[in-house]
Amino acid sequence: MITRSVKRLPVENGISGWEAISQRSFPVRSLDGNVNADWLIIGAGFAGLSAARRLLQQRPDDKIVILEASEVGKGTSGRNSGYMIDVPHNLSSSEYSSGTADATRREMAQNRYAIKFATQAAEAYGMSRETFDPAGKINAAATARGMKLNMSFGQSLGSAGEKHTFLDAAEMREITGSNYYLGGLYTPGAVLIQPADYVRQFAAGLSHKVVLFERSPVTSLKRANGIWIASVARGSVSAPKVILGVNGHVEDFGHFGRRLMHIFAYASMTAPFPADDIGHKASGRDRWALLPADAMGATVRKITSGGQSRITIRTKYTYDTTVALSESRLSKMAQAHRRSIDARFPDLKGIPFEHSWAGRLCLSLNHVPAFGEIDEGLFSACCENGLGTVKSTLAGMMAADLATGTVSRELDEYMDHRGPTRLPPEPFAWLGINSVIRLQEMRAGREG
Repeated sequence: MITRSVKRLPVENGISGWEAISQRSFPVRSLDGNVNADWLIIGAGFAGLSAARRLLQQRPDDKIVILEASEVGKGTSGRNSGYMIDVPHNLSSSEYSSGTADATRREMAQNRYAIKFATQAAEAYGMSRETFDPAGKINAAATARGMKLNMSFGQSLGSAGEKHTFLDAAEMREITGSNYYLGGLYTPGAVLIQPADYVRQFAAGLSHKVVLFERSPVTSLKRANGIWIASVARGSVSAPKVILGVNGHVEDFGHFGRRLMHIFAYASMTAPFPADDIGHKASGRDRWALLPADAMGATVRKITSGGQSRITIRTKYTYDTTVALSESRLSKMAQAHRRSIDARFPDLKGIPFEHSWAGRLCLSLNHVPAFGEIDEGLFSACCENGLGTVKSTLAGMMAADLATGTVSRELDEYMDHRGPTRLPPEPFAWLGINSVIRLQEMRAGREG
């Protein structure tokens, strides 16, 4: 018998603005009793839900159970900035394109494979344009260095035959209402999602065939006589095969120890303001989405619904070995967000933040996922390397393919890499990684 106690459970640091303005269409149901299933998925985020949908396509008569420690939309997936990006995006390098041309083309193909899967799910589950919007995104430049990064990125896209459009300062001002940006680079392949709505509607769409238990954190996972048993406070789920869609928490299940970096990203969302008055004058069009030309800068989005607009900003990162953050840390980051928003939109200084929060990213030093069959009948679809929407979607799909023995070129290519490399020991990792983050944020300057 193999028994592993789960070391730590997820923690929600602040209330995500996306979750706060989202609506549920189904009640919360927790596990109470012992359940048998053909498949157990742990985690109801991008990876877990995608794995469930893929399993339904391949094994429609099998019983699939999902255990979620919190509630759908409250965890990491609902704290995301909501960009499903097709072109390469590497957070830890502070630039958006890395590696060889062949590797870049492969990454784009994989991202688009995941986006196509998500698009089909959005259509099947009746998601609106406010939840799932294939509008593309803009890399916004606020500095001369940012402009050079955009130019280099555009040249790489052009060499690969990828569509893109350069925007000048006047065009950026017309879109955003802000004089802050010197230019931008638009690419059409990204999808913008309301992340909490997306995972909630995805879960609702699966509910006719998949059993979901929320507020049911797994406290131990053991294997006996070829069956995995996941225990929760008031029951258990037994299944021959298990898929872990828990991102960085895979370490807390006893796997990939000292091989994953846990990076907190911080975000804030304004209170609503009138879209037809101050909104148009101060913040441009009803909807837009900006990524920074330097990846360590500020991600900024504007959304509008029912005549009310909001702006969200995500910037600042920290490497931590804990899962819980202090209120003073969140407050300090919100103050930095305030300065960033005020610099971009001085006419919105009177609009307060309604929500500030942190989300926990997972990266590996060599930028590969924590993926594969890590024990007999136990599969990992974890470590999204800073792009959780598409990377976790893809990991969930591929984990289902691997677990069912489905042969595909996509799976062969996805598995064609080494595992995550080992981190330096603490406190050297903490000192080194946070020093790199600070240096990259300083170099980003006004992009942040």
